[in-house]
Amino acid sequence: QVQLVESGGGLVQPGGSLRLSCAASGSIFTIDAMGWYRQAPGKQRELVAVITPGGSTSYADSVKGRFTISRENAKNTVYLQMNSLRPEDTAVYSCNARIWVATIKYNDYWGQGTQVTVSS
Repeated sequence: QVQLVESGGGLVQPGGSLRLSCAASGSIFTIDAMGWYRQAPGKQRELVAVITPGGSTSYADSVKGRFTISRENAKNTVYLQMNSLRPEDTAVYSCNARIWVATIKYNDYWGQGTQVTVSS
């Protein structure tokens, strides 16, 4: 059974920073793309950032220049460095990964989510 576990959320002041982590564990052959999503109250879940095994990244327009996604493949871990946080960044952040459990079999997994609250 593969699991993703996020950590690093919390309450921060506007303009502050947080670093989220998401570690995958279990029966893993290899991990394809990994990403971070967020969902604010009353809004749809949106893709924040995604990173490929080779390090190619994409970001939502709302976070470009402020957030950085990275990964350590040897640790099966993806990170999201969030700087210059704004109240509108408040949401539950969840990581997602496409994980191959065999040469011809993969599944998409989700973490449980971690709350990020930006408020004075």
